[in-house]
Amino acid sequence: MSAPAPGRFRRWWWRQQFTPNGWGLAVNPYYFARRGLHRGLAEFFPGLRGRVLDVGCGRKPYRHLVPATDYVGLELDTPTARQLGEADLYYSGGGFPVPDASFDAVICSQVLEHIFTPAEFLGEINRVLRPGGSLLLTTPFAWDEHEQPHDFARYSSFGLRAVLERAGFSVIAHRKTNADGRALAQLASGYLYKITRTRSRPLNGLVQLLVIAPVNLLGVLAGWLLPANPDLYLDNVVLAQKSGARPG
Repeated sequence: MSAPAPGRFRRWWWRQQFTPNGWGLAVNPYYFARRGLHRGLAEFFPGLRGRVLDVGCGRKPYRHLVPATDYVGLELDTPTARQLGEADLYYSGGGFPVPDASFDAVICSQVLEHIFTPAEFLGEINRVLRPGGSLLLTTPFAWDEHEQPHDFARYSSFGLRAVLERAGFSVIAHRKTNADGRALAQLASGYLYKITRTRSRPLNGLVQLLVIAPVNLLGVLAGWLLPANPDLYLDNVVLAQKSGARPG
């Protein structure tokens, strides 16, 4: 690995936050969570073709990995989202400003846990999908409260299947990320990041290198040495299909 040229540092740093490589161990306090999500999503990205709607798109970090003919980002209408300017469409938290059955696939990554009306939200996703359309969904299982007070739930594999089926989806595949010692290391890294965070970027970077990066390295060893445990994991990655049954 070679260090990035100074002029490309910001773009390189942003990639390390969502699709990290080895450098992410040193610069990303959420290295295992992000790498696990990226790997889980990447397994299913090739099948998302045609018109794809990214619900809660943020900066569209996965746009370049999806072979869609039309990739549309939808975001909650907030000043922060407007300032970011990456979304194509905005909504107020109710219905999506999208016609019925107008998309072949929907991506919804790390959003459902922030939705206080999950049945209505998943119902909207079902509505905008064409018959047989795909939903690629991720949501945390073991994670701390975040984006307070907009944090509603954590979903077990069984609970997530239940809410999806009630919304008119059939689960095709389900993956659990970091179901081993890396989950423990990630929780420790996230804890250290939150309690040491300051307004000083240089100081934060120093803490990352001296305190959090060693924990990440220990997490790599833990993933190798400790046995897997499918009952404790970081995130759910689910591929579901709009079924013929009408949501109840």
